[in-house]
Amino acid sequence: MSIAENIAAFEQKLTGTAARLVVVTKTHPIERLREAYAAGARRFGENRVQEMAAKQPELPADVEWHQIGQLQTNKVKYLAPFVHTVESIDSLRLLRELDKQAARHGRVIRGLLQFHIAREETKTGLSLPEAEELLQSADYQALRHVRLTGVMGIATHTPDEALVRAEFRQLRQYFEHLKATYFANAEDFCELSMGMSADYEWALAEGSTLIRVGSAIFGSRS
Repeated sequence: MSIAENIAAFEQKLTGTAARLVVVTKTHPIERLREAYAAGARRFGENRVQEMAAKQPELPADVEWHQIGQLQTNKVKYLAPFVHTVESIDSLRLLRELDKQAARHGRVIRGLLQFHIAREETKTGLSLPEAEELLQSADYQALRHVRLTGVMGIATHTPDEALVRAEFRQLRQYFEHLKATYFANAEDFCELSMGMSADYEWALAEGSTLIRVGSAIFGSRS
């Protein structure tokens, strides 16, 4: 199937759910991104800042760019002029830098708190106590140019549906707790980003609002 056919198939699968598609474009050339755009894709996810910054001027201005990989503070300045959402926020230090750089461009950058929900230690993210400590801090409450709009997590890479769904369920519980405790009056705290090419169907069943799909659209990278 073509890129356009794959995107259309995913959009059909998302009909009737609360979820939207983030097309993961990392390592793919700009021509393939243009194909995805022509097929209606508007949310593109990248892991590497330099790659995103190089691609962004080559595509129309209505693309919603998502940083989905771990983000170093010294790279924030390169994406601050245009990034829509940073899905991988794992520290107050990163939030402060996003706020500083967004202020320089007169923007507000959206962000998702990334939680560690997988059994694999190689995956990064916050624990719930760490997230609550961050949200209770005076530094966080002083931020004006970065807005938290939800949470993100990556499940264990396994065919074990019960395990993966339990991890997604845990992330949803974190989201619901933070929403009730810290964001009860924030309508835009609404994103639950979970699910990728191998496990998006399980994520949808557990209430995902953003699925991050690359290989199921573009095919495996060589």
